[in-house]
Amino acid sequence: MRLLTTTALVALTATGAIAADWQEDYQVLRFGILSGENEKDRIARYTPFEEYLEEELGVEVEIFTAGNYDGVIQAIAADQIEFAFFGSSSYAAAYTETQGGVEPLLSRLQNDGSTGYYSILVTRCDSGLEDLASLEGKVLAFADPDSTSGYAVPYFNLAKEVDPNSYFEATPFSGSHEAGVQGVVNGTFDAAATYMTNETNGIIPRMITKGMIEEGVACPIWQSPEITSGPFTARANLPQGLKDAMKAAVMEIPEKNPEAFVEMTGGADSTQKGWIEVDHSRYQWIVDMREWLKNERRNSG
Repeated sequence: MRLLTTTALVALTATGAIAADWQEDYQVLRFGILSGENEKDRIARYTPFEEYLEEELGVEVEIFTAGNYDGVIQAIAADQIEFAFFGSSSYAAAYTETQGGVEPLLSRLQNDGSTGYYSILVTRCDSGLEDLASLEGKVLAFADPDSTSGYAVPYFNLAKEVDPNSYFEATPFSGSHEAGVQGVVNGTFDAAATYMTNETNGIIPRMITKGMIEEGVACPIWQSPEITSGPFTARANLPQGLKDAMKAAVMEIPEKNPEAFVEMTGGADSTQKGWIEVDHSRYQWIVDMREWLKNERRNSG
């Protein structure tokens, strides 16, 4: 959507004084979102946020989606998008790919004060698979090679207990969190790695709310240590005024447009109340973990 940039509009926006310094060079801003759910639902969830940003910043804003996580990583690395909502691992991948060319701005703050979430392994509730020991010789689906909760964290932690390459019959990538859980429900996979924030917020409650699966059919049987929530990220080479304006707009959306905020953070099941400011130091351990995983794959190959 496009809104005309005028002196009056700039004056009315909360970030107008800052935006005036960068608007001429950035008349269109693009933000990427990962493929955790199907594209139609992703766009629907973030369209009110897109419209909110246009009102606040006085420029056109576009949503960028890709078929997998790497598509968003490559887009920000190639300066094709300005901002992205990353998970911790995909942020670390972008940081490595760009040699430090991305900058985390904000991360999620939940109603209970937590700023993290968990990787879980999910099985059918009626499968009799109730713990890691019961998954030996079974098919475990990971979500995406650049997913934090769908691959990096579960693989890293499972490897402390078993050798994933030999313990499971196969470890395919499903392509997304929803596809992994749906595959478990349909019997394609015995288990799938995905995420949850708490008992009422995560991929399983979201899929139940959307009518994709029935309640009581998919159950978590394993949980990782807490994962730092991923950051809303900017290209480091953007003007500081633009980064400051975007950060302020996102930080203020819970108060200025609560409907758009609730929709982008999960709809009626959302347990997020706001944002916290973050920097790269919060995610360095994820960068280190990815390097370990890279070496592990190299050595096992």
